[in-house]
Amino acid sequence: MNRVTLAIIALFSAASMLYWQVLQKRDNNQTQVQSVEARPDYVISNLSSRNYNAEGLLDSSVTAVHMEHFDTSNMTFFTQPVYLVYPNKGTTQWRLSAETGHLNKNTSKVILKDNVVIDAISPSDPIQSLSTSKLELDLDTMIMTSDEAISIKGDNFSIQGKGLYADLNTQQVELLSQVEGKYETN
Repeated sequence: MNRVTLAIIALFSAASMLYWQVLQKRDNNQTQVQSVEARPDYVISNLSSRNYNAEGLLDSSVTAVHMEHFDTSNMTFFTQPVYLVYPNKGTTQWRLSAETGHLNKNTSKVILKDNVVIDAISPSDPIQSLSTSKLELDLDTMIMTSDEAISIKGDNFSIQGKGLYADLNTQQVELLSQVEGKYETN
């Protein structure tokens, strides 16, 4: 081999190594950017928060064992959330609890999953307890919906069905299909 051939091979080898280094740095930067995006902007343990409406009345409050908020998606994820909602300008109170949940602040919708239980705080309410595996609550309209199996318990009655539409402001609850009920007299 002559010197020109060796110089060309050395030049291509050096160019290949430089190109490989540029690709490695770009891959590392993309990995770092992705890992930063996947991290929550803030994390809270033992959360307790209250939300008020424009008139200064309590709309809802939430407690959770653990909370993570992501600013980029405006999503908040909860572990063992407990929501207290006050429809009708704070006159009626409901307690919603679950194993997990998330709040989309763009839509003001809360989705609760796994062992979802809704309890009436007042013992005089006709419906005392409602349970399901997944529930969506619109905090603006106070409307709850679900496509899952629902179990309702009240004074002397129980009802099972599939699917739910409930307006907490008017206290109207509708099971959408496969409804079965049992009423017991004292």
